[in-house]
Amino acid sequence: MKRFGIILVDKPTGPTSHKVVSIVRRETGVRKVGHAGTLDPRASGVLVLCLGSATRLSEYLSIASKRYEAVIRFGASTKTYDAEGDTIHITGAVPTEEDIRAIIPEFTGQIEQIPPPYSAIKIKGKKAYELAREGEEFDLDSRDVTIYKMALVEYRPPDLVLEIECSAGTYIRSLAHDFGEKLGTGAHLANLRRTKAGHFTIEECISLRKLELGFNNGTWVEYLRPAVDALPDLPRINVEGKIFEDVTFGRLIPADSSASGMAVAIGPDGDLVAILEAVEDGAKWHPKKVFSR
Repeated sequence: MKRFGIILVDKPTGPTSHKVVSIVRRETGVRKVGHAGTLDPRASGVLVLCLGSATRLSEYLSIASKRYEAVIRFGASTKTYDAEGDTIHITGAVPTEEDIRAIIPEFTGQIEQIPPPYSAIKIKGKKAYELAREGEEFDLDSRDVTIYKMALVEYRPPDLVLEIECSAGTYIRSLAHDFGEKLGTGAHLANLRRTKAGHFTIEECISLRKLELGFNNGTWVEYLRPAVDALPDLPRINVEGKIFEDVTFGRLIPADSSASGMAVAIGPDGDLVAILEAVEDGAKWHPKKVFSR
């Protein structure tokens, strides 16, 4: 049975991303299972799982842009910047829609953002949320993130629904908190749903419940997508025979013309064999990363 590829899960609220990985690892018997971008337990939506040697694609998938539907609730700030944490400040105030639209441009484009204190960022070997729970005080450095698009979907005070397209590493919880600070009302993230990760959309995902049913009746492999689907923008080079063998052993192979950048090698089964890099002035391809089945 094939155990190399990608599964797109619509993660429900509740379980951690690691819990979903553990379920898939246990039920498939595949030792190597990873995800390409974590979702908080209270968040739902697109979770890209990589099985087998496809876990080596995580470095490409995790840096891809993301799209979210976020519900920001005005009138109160929390320790964790979301509804999970203790309330630290209540104003009961809500902004006008005009006020909100006026500040959206300030949060669009490349911005500096300070991550939430309750995050997995490490400080001197410990995760920030561990230090926060121990009551230790610390400062997190700001980081540059990019908000490609921010659109107001609906506003029913105190709840604001935004559609946000952003770079990897963006904390939507921080955006919610910063909205509240900027408008003077206080705010926190009430709900978050990831609707797109890279080019994978929520419509392509299966529910965790449906995947678990697939484990029970043995049909889960139907949801295993080819690993090559993770890299749709790279040129494809079909390899077979001696060329296929050379690629699998990491040997240089000739390029048909002056090659440049990266490409993917596709084997006789139509799936990913290797990620190739042009070398020797484009005369040859070097198998930069070879994937075992």
